[in-house]
Amino acid sequence: MPLALKFKVALLAAGIAATPVAAATLLADGSRDIAARGAEPALVELRPGSVAYRAAGEFTRAGKIAEAPVVIVRITQPLAIMKTQVSAADYQRCVAERGCKALAAADAREAHPAVQVSWHDANDYVRWLSRRTGASYRLPTDEEWAFAAGSRWHDDGVAIDANDPSRRSLARYERETELKGTVDGTPRPFGSFGANEHGLIDLSGNVWEWTSTCFTRIALDNPAAATVNCGVRVVEGQHRSYVTDFIRDARAGGCAAGIPPSNLGFRLVREPNVLERWFGL
Repeated sequence: MPLALKFKVALLAAGIAATPVAAATLLADGSRDIAARGAEPALVELRPGSVAYRAAGEFTRAGKIAEAPVVIVRITQPLAIMKTQVSAADYQRCVAERGCKALAAADAREAHPAVQVSWHDANDYVRWLSRRTGASYRLPTDEEWAFAAGSRWHDDGVAIDANDPSRRSLARYERETELKGTVDGTPRPFGSFGANEHGLIDLSGNVWEWTSTCFTRIALDNPAAATVNCGVRVVEGQHRSYVTDFIRDARAGGCAAGIPPSNLGFRLVREPNVLERWFGL
């Protein structure tokens, strides 16, 4: 074996020995429930797969409002996503270490999600957690969120005549009002809304979760001329919504479309490290 290759193998072996191994439980669908280790949160690692996904954004055809297309999204790599939303206590640790800005409604409960969080707040937390753990975290894309949500993801399509935008808007309002009326807006302890088939907790409860996906306007007859607005991001909860990125409480304004979310929070995706990519650790 060449000396350089031996050296690389030795480094990898040392890295494996020095890397703490998280306890993992194999779930029925082949995904892994990964217990928290050190400063890292508990994760669920989903196997690659695909999901029928209604594209996010506003779509037109011939200058008239059109239904968003349904596409098949393929997730080609394992997706490690937090089992719960970021807790109020963990967010307060970020504040205490000056990595995050304090929230108006300060809360340090371990068993409750951090809420009234803006998209910028969430990204401050991403940077803090990544520095603190040495791992690489980020917000999920809307497609990844829908894939992870499984049966908890709500298709926001409205099957109604595209030539009558007022009827479409009314149908969407009525549907979202019906969904919103199923629970109140008071933040609940983790587990209050149960787990989905992947073991992820409280998806589509009364906390809407930030994604990294920007709001887009697309003419289906001229998709190359799409307008992308990254000052507004997609949030997912009981229904999909679009919220201005600096808004912490969408009930007070800043929701770009639909019934405002009750609470804004987030959960993160962890990128695989080199050892995980090479050896599946």
